Amino acid sequence: MKHTISLLATAAVLGSAQSAMAQTEIEMWHAFTGRLGELVAEQVETFNGSQSDYAVVATHKGNYSETLNAGIAAFRAGEQPDILMVFEVGTATMMAAKGAIKPVHEVMQMGGAEFDQSKYIGSVKGYYTSADGDMLSLPFNSSTPVLWVNRDKLQEAGIDPDTDLSTWEKVGSVLDQLKEAGVDCPMTTAWQSWIHLENFSAYHDVPFATKDNGFGGTDTELAFNGEPQVTHIQAMADWAKDGKFIYAGRRNEGGANFRAGECALFTESSAGYAGIKAEAQFDFEVRPLPYWESVADEPQNTIIGGASLWVMEGQTEEEYKGVAAFLNFLSSPEIQAKWHQDTGYLPITAEAGELTRSQGFYDENPGTDIAVTQMTAKEPTNNSKGLRLGSFDQIRGIIDEELEAVWAGDKDAQTALDSAVERGNALLRRFEQSSR
Repeated sequence: MKHTISLLATAAVLGSAQSAMAQTEIEMWHAFTGRLGELVAEQVETFNGSQSDYAVVATHKGNYSETLNAGIAAFRAGEQPDILMVFEVGTATMMAAKGAIKPVHEVMQMGGAEFDQSKYIGSVKGYYTSADGDMLSLPFNSSTPVLWVNRDKLQEAGIDPDTDLSTWEKVGSVLDQLKEAGVDCPMTTAWQSWIHLENFSAYHDVPFATKDNGFGGTDTELAFNGEPQVTHIQAMADWAKDGKFIYAGRRNEGGANFRAGECALFTESSAGYAGIKAEAQFDFEVRPLPYWESVADEPQNTIIGGASLWVMEGQTEEEYKGVAAFLNFLSSPEIQAKWHQDTGYLPITAEAGELTRSQGFYDENPGTDIAVTQMTAKEPTNNSKGLRLGSFDQIRGIIDEELEAVWAGDKDAQTALDSAVERGNALLRRFEQSSR
């Protein structure tokens, strides 16, 4: 009897091992840690548990820049993953990487997955499509900047927490009151270039670069040193000098200050929701990104940040089928709605947004639909559909450097932005030459 049981147990183990061996492994590299990393792991676990043909293995490869560089190095060594997360500023770089990527619309077709490109929100998918309208990568974590408000901090300073903060003129007045009330951090920001130059330009319908912000060709030139951008950056410089704007760092270092309750106002991604909700011990809310009444009668639309998932060349047919199945899973209304609600990232399909609304999430969490409205209320213009610039990660580094000189009082806004444009254009010319 024991012998029979032993044989049955052995057979079960062998069967389980054979089943595991039959699974095709799909390798995905991403840039998320903390709460977002946990949520990615949850998505992967849910997909792996929903079927037995494929096993997705997700690996953190550093921040956005480091993950992109790791992917490029791996491709050159012939060791690339199946899926690579690349932030939006790396889009032109990936498009120019001949032979490195397989367009997602082709992968979905190869995998026999249902794939209706019209279901994806236009202002999101437009960032990642070819001139023919075909999706090159799958939008994954798409966010847009908003204004986060510490209501308790306003009230402590004697300011009505419901005060109008829709324009920068009104924000400036509130910053004066906060400073007078002795608040050490009236306002801080994350991602200064993305919010205060890239999105500022789109929101006010002025060009960040020529050639439709690079969508019209690699012979584009930077144009963010115009009067509207200079006026905004100089206003922030004046606030910095007076201690009303506190600069904390190039990425999201200011997030820690806001979540700790130190700052009253915070310009940050809508995806800050996950961390703020988890850590903030104060009453907070999200408001639309302010605009300058002196520049525009009303705001246009903001543009996305975040990243998309690129499929790498050099994989087997079975791996591409697994990739298609996984990307289809990520795009499903239920998974997208949950991701949107958990993180603050935008739902990438209209169905996911509608499902979220029908589930009562927006009613229970006022303001969480602001990012979606801000992105979709108006049809994007040539100035507000996004940016597609080569070497943009390096250009952002130049912008950060020049802005830091402004906040420190070493340069005025015009001088700094003129320098950033000149230095950035030199990189664009090199990218143009290499992409020919």
